[in-house]
Amino acid sequence: MEQRRLGHAPFTVSAMGLGCNNFGRTGTVSVTQEGTTAVLDAAIDAGVTFLDTADLYGGEWGLSETLMGNALRGRRDEVVLATKFGFTEVETPLDGLGPKGSPEYLRAALDASLERLQTDCIDLFQQHQPDPSVPVEDTLGALAELVEAGKIRAYGVSQFTAAQLREAAAAVSAHGFPGLASSQDELSLIARAVENDGRFAAAEDAGAGFLPFFPLANGLFTGKFTRTDMPEDSRIARQRPHIAQNADWDAMEAFQALCDDWDVTMLQATLGWFLSRPGVSSVIAGATKPEQVAQNAASSHWRPTPDQVGLIESLFPA
Repeated sequence: MEQRRLGHAPFTVSAMGLGCNNFGRTGTVSVTQEGTTAVLDAAIDAGVTFLDTADLYGGEWGLSETLMGNALRGRRDEVVLATKFGFTEVETPLDGLGPKGSPEYLRAALDASLERLQTDCIDLFQQHQPDPSVPVEDTLGALAELVEAGKIRAYGVSQFTAAQLREAAAAVSAHGFPGLASSQDELSLIARAVENDGRFAAAEDAGAGFLPFFPLANGLFTGKFTRTDMPEDSRIARQRPHIAQNADWDAMEAFQALCDDWDVTMLQATLGWFLSRPGVSSVIAGATKPEQVAQNAASSHWRPTPDQVGLIESLFPA
């Protein structure tokens, strides 16, 4: 598996990452410890060693982290472990500690994640959403102290606007904090808003590695869907049927025809489009079964030519 630089982090990450939001999620086979362990073992064995979770993931608070901590006993040193804190839109067990971007809150959130993940250090600690009620230099200053203390190795942000990314970069420069390792946001062939509103460019300017979430549009770009067929066990069928129902099937079918001409799968072509882009450090794709993560890993090696990139983007313009 190709290893890639992650912004200002002192480590590299696997080009194919694993989104861990399905661990402990009701209705999936990875709701159990056995199911989660099977997926994580398959990921590590396939070279997918960048694992991205959050304290809110799972059917209850912290469940994804708890299942992962159990599964990673004896294998912690084989992975780069990322988690998040401070999702402002939900109530949390730590709400009495103040705003979710405050130093007090994030320190408590880190200690709780460390305990659930059964580790003494998080490789990448990410602010899940911006907290406008807290000056960004206060949040970054506390994160910088955690780096110095050895409790985290690097930090990043998620769902920051272009202006917020620039403000964070300015605070890093002004105070001499460690630089941003990552900026995480939604990006797929049918969701390219980050390219239009400046978020992608602002992340590059800040020196942060870009981490796209929902890269396969909840499975739409796995090649398993057609205009008339929706796999019953898919996340789209279970929770988000509108994604398939509202898809531009003329474009999807034209994309499949291109893939057939190039003798690659739609999954290979989609991952190749991501990994041919400067600035993308790792493609975070979720999986609920071992065979899914193995397939993602095996499909991550093909790269399109510039002409092929142009043809893909002509079907799904930003």
